[in-house]
Amino acid sequence: MSDGQSASVPPHGDDRGSTWQSFCAAVQFLTRVPLQSGPVSAGALRGSPVYFPLVGGLIGASMAAVIWLGMLVWPGWLAVMVGLAVEAWLTGGMHEDAVADFCDAFGGGWTRERILEILKDSRVGSYGVLGLLAAVGLRCGATIALIGSHNASPLEWVAALIAGSAVGRWSMVLAMATVAPVSNREGLARDVGRRVTPVDLALASFWGLLCLLPFAVVHPWHLLLSTIVVSLMIWRFLAVVQAKIGGTTGDCLGCLGYLVHVAFLLTAAARLRSGGPA
Repeated sequence: MSDGQSASVPPHGDDRGSTWQSFCAAVQFLTRVPLQSGPVSAGALRGSPVYFPLVGGLIGASMAAVIWLGMLVWPGWLAVMVGLAVEAWLTGGMHEDAVADFCDAFGGGWTRERILEILKDSRVGSYGVLGLLAAVGLRCGATIALIGSHNASPLEWVAALIAGSAVGRWSMVLAMATVAPVSNREGLARDVGRRVTPVDLALASFWGLLCLLPFAVVHPWHLLLSTIVVSLMIWRFLAVVQAKIGGTTGDCLGCLGYLVHVAFLLTAAARLRSGGPA
């Protein structure tokens, strides 16, 4: 998720597109799927964060479907790797790109100006490579562990994949609604994030909870653990971003979404006793 992806959004006005247009804008922003022809209107894009968790849930469902079909012909670990590859193609690798950029900037930048300069640089350094390998590796391992833990009931790990993808995108909306974007910088955080209202966050939370419901039913203890871990991660991440650069950027939002997704899957895959946490 580069800072310039939504640079075409006019900085003035706050008109919102229709519900369908905003949903289409969310789909087209987070994936490669073209639901409507022509460019996305500024109003529709400004209303799109409401549907980020729902689109995230649909992305998670698509990946789960690919893995399930892949397991008909391959071992589970290989089906998971294929699923991750298909999802990267579906989303254009935007979150992975954000993770690499964020790790490079916050790992190698010692001043605010240097961090922002690195965030604009499209090249990937050693911090970015290591951070991306760790994030993708942990996600892959957690997904494999989920499938192995719930081999008898595919619906259990499918619910976890849908919920994790939705919660990751919801965290982006939360960040937009609570942390101001970095000033004098084009991108999602400035053009869209600064217009996310408490009502938008509430609606996004509704879609997020809807995607989370199946997981809550089958794994209530894991949900409790995931809520604690994810809440702490979001709080710490946003605190570091505010302290270092004084706001958010598109790369910060994309990285947060991916890391929250990974943290959710790791806690969902944790081994808990049947009566509660070990």
